[in-house]
Amino acid sequence: MEDVPALCQNRSMQKQITSFLALACSVFANARSQPNIVFIIADDLGWADVEFHGGNTPTPNLNQLLAEGVELRQHYVAPVCSPTRAGFLTGRYWSRFGITTPINNQGLPFETMTVAKALSKAGYSTALIGKWHLGSKPEWGPNHFGFEYSYGSLAGGIAPYNHHYKKGPYSVTWHRNHKLIEEEGHVTDLLTNEAVKWIGGKKSSDNPKPFFLYVPYTAVHLPIREPEEWLKKVPENITGDVARQYSACIMHFDAAVGRILKAIDDAGQKDNTLVVFTSDNGGSTAQNNDTKYPDDKCPNGRLTGNNLPLRGQKGSLYEGGIRVPTIARWTNKLQPGSGFDTPACIIDWMPTFCALAEARTTPGQLKWDGLNLWPALNGKPLVQRYLHLTGPGGKRWALRDGDWKLILTRTKNRDKATIELFNIAVDPNEKNDLAEKYPEKTAELQGKLNEQQKLDLSSRGGL
Repeated sequence: MEDVPALCQNRSMQKQITSFLALACSVFANARSQPNIVFIIADDLGWADVEFHGGNTPTPNLNQLLAEGVELRQHYVAPVCSPTRAGFLTGRYWSRFGITTPINNQGLPFETMTVAKALSKAGYSTALIGKWHLGSKPEWGPNHFGFEYSYGSLAGGIAPYNHHYKKGPYSVTWHRNHKLIEEEGHVTDLLTNEAVKWIGGKKSSDNPKPFFLYVPYTAVHLPIREPEEWLKKVPENITGDVARQYSACIMHFDAAVGRILKAIDDAGQKDNTLVVFTSDNGGSTAQNNDTKYPDDKCPNGRLTGNNLPLRGQKGSLYEGGIRVPTIARWTNKLQPGSGFDTPACIIDWMPTFCALAEARTTPGQLKWDGLNLWPALNGKPLVQRYLHLTGPGGKRWALRDGDWKLILTRTKNRDKATIELFNIAVDPNEKNDLAEKYPEKTAELQGKLNEQQKLDLSSRGGL
């Protein structure tokens, strides 16, 4: 007969093993119930640059994504790139951090709780493959903000083949995990190859850990020069060297999205992956061969970014600068082909992703400005709120409240301001300024805007 001390020891060990197995099963089950998240963001892609908004360039993969997902028809971002990225990563207005223009200095405090950090704490593998532009030195890069893996441009948009940013201290920017590297190939292909490879390592049978992949492309940002294989596919009715290059760039990007979607399918992860596609701001008509960039043999002429019928473009707080094509797809979780017309914002994705991932976050402590969109995307009313959008240089602001939108622009000496008021429901193209006709509504929205500007100042650089 087994002696009593040995029996007690065995029973104690059995309890420990049972507890460990239960915990392991719980962790595994939770990991599999958490969706994978893939967030794809184009650079300077305009409202009507996509075929499903009347664009003249074929975008079959985005069309298919739309057919399988939900279109957010009033999705707002910042009018330029770095602010949009800050808003996405933090769930807060970019103006809370004083980020209102493209930046190369460190944008966020190291201790900022980003969506990547929150998801990593919830058990996710995290990667950024693409353009960072919130600190263009390796010591300010994405690995310091919750991304286990990073690859691409630490700075902003880069030349397509030499992968250089603007002339100056941040021109050499191509990296892998903060180590500067040199590679041959077109930037869109390199980023897509890397994303496909990374997803391929996450096959459900091999790795039960959920993943978060952020893919901020540099397409269709200048300077543009596309491979001949894509130029040959441009519709004949599109004429002009830069116009054809721009169209080829859109098609190249569209195909890249298709490759990522196929990689998700091939990994057996389609049914458990939320895919979101958007753009960082409206389309641009800037000079393509910008002389601030090292020469990469890009053609001269203005880009043909198309935001019609919306007013404005990149840099503007009119709808054409801040309202962008956006789709969310999660098979069997979102109604295919449906639309979502409630105003949403780039700051809403962090609260949404954290809720879906069951990340242990306290919204009050994080001071989120965004909301969890998931219940609303499934048909429930979204909590009533207004959106506060700051333009480049902190001299222009917009406030969207219900159907109403106020735009305030300060003069250079900041002692005067112009105020415009639009009813977006009846005038989405902002042709009729109603500020004088509705002075009380104008004053009401200006008061709300003043409150937000005070919050910007009080939280500047804070968490």
